Amino acid sequence: GNEWKYVKNCLDKGWVSSVGKYVDLFEKKIAKYTGSKYAIACINGTAALQISLKLVGVGKDEEVIVPSMTFIAPVNAISYNNAKPIFMDNNKYYTIDINKTLEFLNKETRTIQRNKLSITVNKKTGKRIAALIVVHLFGNAARLDELIDLCKKKNIPLIEDSAESIGTFYGSGRFKNKHTGTVGQIGCLSFNGNKIITSGGGGMILTDNLKIANRAKYLTTQAKDDSINYIHNDIGYNFRLSNIHAALGLAQLENLSKNIRKKKIIHSIYKSKIDKYKGLKISSTSHPNKCNYWLNILEISKRLPKKKLSKIIQKFDKHGIEVRPIWFPNHLQEKYKKCQTYKLNNIKKIYQKRLCLPSSSQLTARQQNFICKKLNNIF
Repeated sequence: GNEWKYVKNCLDKGWVSSVGKYVDLFEKKIAKYTGSKYAIACINGTAALQISLKLVGVGKDEEVIVPSMTFIAPVNAISYNNAKPIFMDNNKYYTIDINKTLEFLNKETRTIQRNKLSITVNKKTGKRIAALIVVHLFGNAARLDELIDLCKKKNIPLIEDSAESIGTFYGSGRFKNKHTGTVGQIGCLSFNGNKIITSGGGGMILTDNLKIANRAKYLTTQAKDDSINYIHNDIGYNFRLSNIHAALGLAQLENLSKNIRKKKIIHSIYKSKIDKYKGLKISSTSHPNKCNYWLNILEISKRLPKKKLSKIIQKFDKHGIEVRPIWFPNHLQEKYKKCQTYKLNNIKKIYQKRLCLPSSSQLTARQQNFICKKLNNIF
């Protein structure tokens, strides 16, 4: 697309850093595409998550609910705010298990008054539950109809990690046709190199709240109150996206619909071929035809000996095919082993019997046929 043209324009005009027309354009175009009132560009998706937790008031020693099966970014973002994660289970679509989360909030928490404010605390620890992060993993939209109401009732801000789900809309339910990241109080996008569109890095904060939007821009720009005299009345962060990255992202955004069409074709080819193999299938999506089909997950129902998955990965590698397991559960990570968990029944089964297949929008039908043929031979 127009990547070279826009980046060259940045270089020709000399606007390559954290200000310039492409930053503003990228924000406006993302807001329009997602249906969010405001979009604030950040240096990456992790920074967007870190600031979002700060924006909703997550404080030291408070707790944030998050699924264990996710890329570690939202979990680390909780730690950056000196808070602690409470790990929830994942469901068959790899998003947070809504039923268990509702159960936890109803049975394991209570609402109290503190400093004339209504807050929800964990019965086990007595700590305030300051936020809940929902991750729309692999492009699957998490079902939020009931959860959003309970979070409002319990005064728990809901943040959507939509890093992998740009282009995913709800296909049914109360939020039908809404884009992921626009249901909760704040949504976060990522434009890392492995996403459907990339700015070489980059992220975005989505919100309909003007006060939150202004505060987000303020904090990500070093909390600058007076740019002439360098007055900073708060602790800020150097988290704004550069103009040159935004130029790349804007050009990529122009081809988003085309990339999603390609992703759908790739998904349908995998489904038609692999679902015929005994004991193997491609994971379904939570909202068919409204999903961005970011990543195709191979589900293995066959019994596998211990450590068999690593041997299967090695066999693929010998044929020049890169596959990998899905995210290692975060409650088992060294720094998070002592954190609270709640009924993680599904995660072990999911982690040990799933593989991520090549899913780039550049993948050709010929390459897919080769992958499927070798997959059938290996299994």
